[in-house]
Amino acid sequence: MLNYRVSPSTRKECAWLFINHHYAGRMPAISHVYGLYEKDKMVGAISFGVPGSRHLQVGVCPSSPGSVIELNRLCVLDSCLKNTESWFIARALKMLPPFIVVSYADTIQGHMGYVYRAANFSYAGWTDMDRKTARYDYVVPGKHSRDAFRGGAGAQSTKVRRLPKVKYWTVTGDAREKKQLLKLCAWPSICWKKYPPPSQHTYLKIQTTEAKS
Repeated sequence: MLNYRVSPSTRKECAWLFINHHYAGRMPAISHVYGLYEKDKMVGAISFGVPGSRHLQVGVCPSSPGSVIELNRLCVLDSCLKNTESWFIARALKMLPPFIVVSYADTIQGHMGYVYRAANFSYAGWTDMDRKTARYDYVVPGKHSRDAFRGGAGAQSTKVRRLPKVKYWTVTGDAREKKQLLKLCAWPSICWKKYPPPSQHTYLKIQTTEAKS
């Protein structure tokens, strides 16, 4: 990866990548963002921001919810070398202040999060695995599910079963800070091979001692 460098960036500088080259097609909430550069050309960007749900932060770290941040965008141009994404993530994490960093792989897009595993994230299972029944969203073509009933579009919505997202987490900071954050994190670290992420909603209850093993 000698041709690449990672540097702090800005929302404005990375906007074209997130809007034009990421499947979400929109900007996330950004607290920290880093660019991947090949010489002076930006070829990738990664951003971290406060999760949209305070409930999520409390669930991850009940004693210090503000210590939780989300890796909410990762975009690297297809022209980049193989394994660039995991290399990029690792460099960006070293620049990030001390946080419990969470991220999700979207199974709707066919993502399972192999890039996070390659970057040594802990695997925490999948969303709603503690629910015996699946959740449903009301979807309007061309709109995010949260916007389905805004502007009178609700009548055009379709009820769609929510598919799971794969959950990952890690910690940043120096050795002392990482050790402290590891103790505070309430998310499990479970075995991918024993509990692989499903493509449909699946209920799973595991013992805390087993999850932390």
